[in-house]
Amino acid sequence: MVKGLAYYLRLAFRKPDNEVLKERMTTWRHTDAITVVEKPLRLDRARALGYRDKKGFVVLRVRVIRGGHKKKRPNKGRRSKRLTNKKTLKMSYQWIAESRVSKSYKNLEVLNSYQVGKDGQHYFYEVICVDPSKQEIKNDKKINWICKGENKNRPERGITSAGKKSRGLKSKSPTSKVRPSVRAGKRLGK
Repeated sequence: MVKGLAYYLRLAFRKPDNEVLKERMTTWRHTDAITVVEKPLRLDRARALGYRDKKGFVVLRVRVIRGGHKKKRPNKGRRSKRLTNKKTLKMSYQWIAESRVSKSYKNLEVLNSYQVGKDGQHYFYEVICVDPSKQEIKNDKKINWICKGENKNRPERGITSAGKKSRGLKSKSPTSKVRPSVRAGKRLGK
């Protein structure tokens, strides 16, 4: 049976060359936290998530620091609750990466994202963004839904794919406390 290009691209990413991977991580570590990329690294994944090679689509690589987050220590007074300094985030690293891109590039709307690598210190994601002001995007029936006002600031509102997954909206059940929102469920959800 004949396989297509996407199949072989997927295989190449599953078993990468260690030398190439090491070089990539080293160069990515020394670049800016958010950098514009000419072409996506994982073309098969990018196309599956809506990327098209045309005007209006922008791919950005984001570096996010791994590890826990710390709470601020209180100035005075002693309480047992205040002594814990570990903060458990309710956002995934992918969602954090998407929201950072959205804050930095106000003229772009985040479409989706995927992981391209990780090392001991960082996660690396490629975020697919769309420029809704471009005429090519407005005329394309597949993607022009993103030009509507209701699709602004998608990562901040948690309606990208990573945001929905992190909020627990990928599965439905009658006993779920996260629908229609965590606030509506008296904060018993996530």
